Parts: sequence; structure tokens; C-alpha cells
Amino acid sequence: MKTSSDPDRPLPRWDGGIWHYRRSLASRVILLTTIAVGLAVAFVSLGAFLTVRMQSQAALDDSLLDRAHKAASYPALSQITADYELPSWALGAGDVRIIYIWSDTRWRTFDQGRELQLGEPELGVSRGDDDWSARTIKAGDTRYRVVAVPTEKGQALVIAQSLESQEQMLAKLGGVMLLFGAAGVVAAGMAGWAVARNGLRPVRRLTSAVEEIARTEDLRPMPIEGDDEIARLATAFNQMLAALAASRDRQRQLVADAGHELRTPLTSLRTNLDLLSQSDAASSGLSPEARAELLDDVHAQIEELTTLIGDLVELARDEPLTHVVEPVDLAEVVDRALIRVRRRAPGLVFDADVESWWVVGEPSGLERAVTNLLDNAAKWSPAGATVTVRVSEGVLTVDDEGPGISERDLPHVFERFYRAEESRSMPGSGLGLSIVQQVVERHAGTVEVERRACGGTRITVRLPGTPAEQDQPVPAQS
Repeated sequence: MKTSSDPDRPLPRWDGGIWHYRRSLASRVILLTTIAVGLAVAFVSLGAFLTVRMQSQAALDDSLLDRAHKAASYPALSQITADYELPSWALGAGDVRIIYIWSDTRWRTFDQGRELQLGEPELGVSRGDDDWSARTIKAGDTRYRVVAVPTEKGQALVIAQSLESQEQMLAKLGGVMLLFGAAGVVAAGMAGWAVARNGLRPVRRLTSAVEEIARTEDLRPMPIEGDDEIARLATAFNQMLAALAASRDRQRQLVADAGHELRTPLTSLRTNLDLLSQSDAASSGLSPEARAELLDDVHAQIEELTTLIGDLVELARDEPLTHVVEPVDLAEVVDRALIRVRRRAPGLVFDADVESWWVVGEPSGLERAVTNLLDNAAKWSPAGATVTVRVSEGVLTVDDEGPGISERDLPHVFERFYRAEESRSMPGSGLGLSIVQQVVERHAGTVEVERRACGGTRITVRLPGTPAEQDQPVPAQS
């Protein structure tokens, strides 16, 4: 059974209850090559045939006129009468018909052939109106080339030669050209078939490889041969496969990490609920303090689980910014995030100095990223410490006074679910900084983390925008 990659099979298309067949690329190459060569051969053959025909007729006219002028110069022609016999040697050959015509329409032929119908062109020459005439006339089934030259006033010599030999030659020439033209078209079709089959072989291999990938979901790169357009196409496919493989790996890693991270709060929540159920079933029950502690633990675990699920949903949006965007003042975003974080970390001092900086973006996403930065700084800062927040010319810096990030952990801080040894016992999902990086990159910005020389960590975010409201950028269509 032929597949869709068969170069010679028409491809069906359903349209309004009727099947339409679109020819394959290979068959179209063969057809176009054959048509192009056929037209070229036809034009060349027609041009050659017309050229030979005109040249042979011109040569015949020159020969007949030369012979007629020589005969007309013969002195005895002035004495020609109705019964005069003109010798054939006067014309140099006996392969022509000779006619003598007077201006009063009298004329005489010197052979016994079929009568030729002379007319005004020859009479015009006899009257002296024209120097000579040449035309083709037909007598019976034979065509003649007729020339007329004047002999003296009121007389003209007409010579007629049959075109039969010339027409036979042209017929043979036409047949030969037709035969070679047909052979050229056949050869062109075979050449087109060979070109299509060999030239499109890389396309068929590429098509088979893509179909194999679609069937097996094996995203390994395809082999590339040469450096032509097909090789460039294969390279583009390999880049697409690499992107698909990376996206699939990220999805698998996200699912695996999410399952691992969700297991702990779910296990703890189930244990606490079991304890509560057992305490209700037991006659003695738990003390009010222990019960309140268990309920607080359950609420905290539910809140942690809710936060983790929200972070997972946010991080799973591994896509370009497609939400409604608008000009956003980064200073206002930082102010709203500071209000939220101050409530959660009342024991810290937040030193903020922000300047207006307008960014085209998603307000909720930017606020979530800034909030995650401040939460991270608050989590690592000891009680009474100061978290410094600055916004200047589109650069947001957040400094904390914590222990700082070790050199070993510094390259991994933006990885999903990555948590340093020191943070394993602290609340959090390990997704906060990953969300920050994703949001910043969606807004065409960059984020960097470094250790401060005086201790603590500095995270720097750079976002493109404009400093003043009147110069704020126009949001792009999403």
C-alpha cells in the first residue's frame, strides 16, 4: 500500500462532497519539465522549419530571377511571335515552364503543361509598372513559383517552377523535426522523472523520518547530509525536536518533582486527621491545647498545600505572555508587594526607595514575582534585620541580611523544587525563585543572584520600560 510520502500518488482532498486529487510534487516536476521541454522543442522546431522554408523560397526566387534576366537579355526575344519556338538552352535548363505575355493580355506558353492562370502582377511587369514580380500560383494539384521580368516595352518573360520538390523536402524536414521533437519530449519526461526521483529522495527520507517520529514519539535528532536547502530544513526540524524534547523533559520533571513535594504535606495532613479522628473516637480524647495545636498544624499544611498547588499552576504556564497586558508602574507593584510581606514578617524592617518605571506587562504576574522576592528575603533574614528594596532606572534590587547563598547552591537557586540543605526544615515549596525567573523572562527581562560582600544575598531584576508616565510604552497586542 502506498503511503502519503509516495512521490507518484495523487493526494486526495474532500471538497463539498467531491474528492479532488492534488498531484504529488514529483509528478508535478515531471509534468512541468516535460511541458517546458516540449514547448522549447516546439518553438525551436517551428522556428527552424519557417527559417528553412523562407530561405529555400528566397533562394528559389533569386535563382528564377537570375535565369529570367539572363533569358530576357537574349536578342532574339524581340522577334518572338505567336509561332516562335524558344530554345530551352536560352534559359539554361529545361526544368521550368516558360510563358511570354504581352501588355494587351495576350500570352503564350512554350510547353504542353497545364495552363497557368497569370494575372495582374505579370501584366504590370509587361506594362512596365513593376521591375519584376514573384508569387506562388496553383495549377491543378501542383503549386508553382512564378517570376516575371520585362523584355521590352509591352512584353514580359514569365518563368514558373514547380514547388513539388521543395515541398517534399520541407515535408521530410517537418517529419524529422516532429520525430526528434517527440523523442526530446520523451527524453525530457524521463529526465524529469529521474530528477524528481533522485532530487526528491532527501525530501522522502525527511518525510519518512518525521512520520516515524510522529508514530514512535522518539525525539532523537535526525541525521543531516550535505549543506543544501534540504539539510537546512532537517536542521530546523532537529531544532524543533530539541525544543520539544526539552519541553517534554521539563513536564516530566515538573510532574515528578510535584509528586515528590506533594507527598510530604499530604502524608502529614492525613496523619493529623487520623489523630483527630482517633481522639474523637477515644473516650478520653485529646486535651484542648493538643487539639488546637493539631488543628493549627492542619490549617498550616492546607495553606502550604494551597500555596504549592498555586505555584505549580503558575509554573506550568511554560508559554509566552498571552494574557492581557497594560502599562504598569513598577513602583506601585513594589509598594503593593511590600504591604503584603510586611504583614507576614512584622519583625523585619523594610527599607524601600523606589522610582517610577513603566513596564508593559501583566500586573498580577509582576506582583507575584516581586512578592516572592520579598518573601525569600524575609525568610532568610533574622529577626530585626533590614530588607533593602531599590528601584532605579528599571533595575529592582532586593538585599537581605541572612547567611547568604553558598557557592555550591548559587547555580541552582532558580531550578524548580531546588532547596539548599539549610532550607529543608523551613517552609516553602522551592518554586518561588523559579516563578520569579519565569515571569521576568516573559517580560523580556533578566534576573541575577549574588552574595553580598557584607553578608546576605542580593537579587537583581532588570525590566525594559520607560521612566516617566508620559513616555510609557504602548502595550503590544496579545
